[in-house]
Amino acid sequence: MQHRSLPDLLTVTAIALVAYAASNVSHEAVGHGAACVALGGKPNVLSSVHFDCSEEAISALARRGVAAAGTIVNFIAGAIGLVALKATNPVRKPHISYFLWLFTTLNLLMGAGYFLFSGVGNIGDWADVASGTVSPFIWRPAMAVLGGAIYFLLARQSGQWLGALVGSDDLSMRRSRLLSVPAYVAGGLLFCLSGLLNPVGPVLIAISAAAASFGGASGLLWLTQFTRGSKRSAEPAELERSYAWIVAGCIASVIFVGILGPGIHF
Repeated sequence: MQHRSLPDLLTVTAIALVAYAASNVSHEAVGHGAACVALGGKPNVLSSVHFDCSEEAISALARRGVAAAGTIVNFIAGAIGLVALKATNPVRKPHISYFLWLFTTLNLLMGAGYFLFSGVGNIGDWADVASGTVSPFIWRPAMAVLGGAIYFLLARQSGQWLGALVGSDDLSMRRSRLLSVPAYVAGGLLFCLSGLLNPVGPVLIAISAAAASFGGASGLLWLTQFTRGSKRSAEPAELERSYAWIVAGCIASVIFVGILGPGIHF
């Protein structure tokens, strides 16, 4: 059998930084930002951990729409990423395939994680959506259970999608861990470092940056167990060192921390 290499850790980290930054922009800018403008609000500040929309001139229903839009766009972005992933050959384009898998996974897990987070903690986007509708004794446990169930199902499915990247030899499980755990650590550190510079205060590091990254993406730490029962490819995606992706990761990190960290004021 031909020897197969393990993924290059530096390249995996760089791709993860791009994927995390892209999923965050999908949520904050495309989701909350576009909804704010579309529903008649006025954008004030866009940062890596929040979007401030002046909502005095819009209805309560529109304000709920702005709050919900971030998660909705995460699910849409995840669906688009999945379609692109299914259309990409991981052997011929391993780096693109890995990025699409991670981008899809992050958007779906973070989207489901918002339901769980708001239900358990009574904070976050979906607490704003549900507030004033029905009793919190009803919506909070219902949202927490629903979010937890969706999160588990999506993590399991993502682990099966990962099987198409890791091959079927004796290194497959090690590859799966190298494609998930370093990405989790790198993305979490990126979010928290950027969150340190946010214009609101340190509380957002805990309830937004850390919650979305180390909490929302925590499925990356255990979804690899589901690759065992998946339909794995005969050949793994060979993630050799890519200086183009390393440069992209550096650029994405500088923009995410240096510009989106302190925020863009409109």
